[in-house]
Amino acid sequence: MTSFTESASTALQLVISLDPGLLSIVGRSLSVSATACVIACVLGLFLGAWLGVGRFAGRNALLTLLNTFLAVPSVVVGLVVYLLLSRSGPLGYLGWLFSFKAMVLAQALLVLPVVTALTRQAVEDVENAHGEQLRSLGARSMLRSLLLAWDERYALLTVIIASFGRAISEVGAVMIVGGNIDGFTRVMTTAIALETSKGDLPLALGLGLILLAVVLLLNVLIGLLRRWREVSEGSGAAKAASVLQVSA
Repeated sequence: MTSFTESASTALQLVISLDPGLLSIVGRSLSVSATACVIACVLGLFLGAWLGVGRFAGRNALLTLLNTFLAVPSVVVGLVVYLLLSRSGPLGYLGWLFSFKAMVLAQALLVLPVVTALTRQAVEDVENAHGEQLRSLGARSMLRSLLLAWDERYALLTVIIASFGRAISEVGAVMIVGGNIDGFTRVMTTAIALETSKGDLPLALGLGLILLAVVLLLNVLIGLLRRWREVSEGSGAAKAASVLQVSA
């Protein structure tokens, strides 16, 4: 029996038996990423909708900066948060470094540009198509952004799911600000990196299988949302056609 086969077999046993250590890491990882995703989505959806309909001086420069943040490596975000929360940093008095809160902050900052940029693009596309009609009815920027965001709710739900996937698969930032402390700040990605370096492949493989399952589930949800959107739009078009036939 090869080393890989043995490790894979032991990893499956850990997953099937619901190993307490493995479940602790998985639960902490889901909690950190979900909290960070909620914070980033609340801010990002609002900012993205506002940028999608807003026209103001410096907007192009702001969008360029936003697109730049999309390409910032996670380790750079972790370094910035580390410097902010370190003892000599401006937020050092909070005492958040190497804690759950520090990891949430790092992941939220990492996901925020993604949510904002995707929301902005979705809302702006609808604004270009229907914004003139809303403006002719007297709708101001804030009202238009809310109406257009609601019109694109299925796309925005996809953005939220994708942002959670981005957060839970991140390793660099949480490794730096969390410290990968066993029982406190160790999450799936950091545990996989650590256990692999230690040679504990079964635990690393077990966590990897669960992480893959989570990512697979997120992609299935995105596919279902797209299908739901197609069905909803199709039923809406069918109702409109029937109304036109009756009126004719």
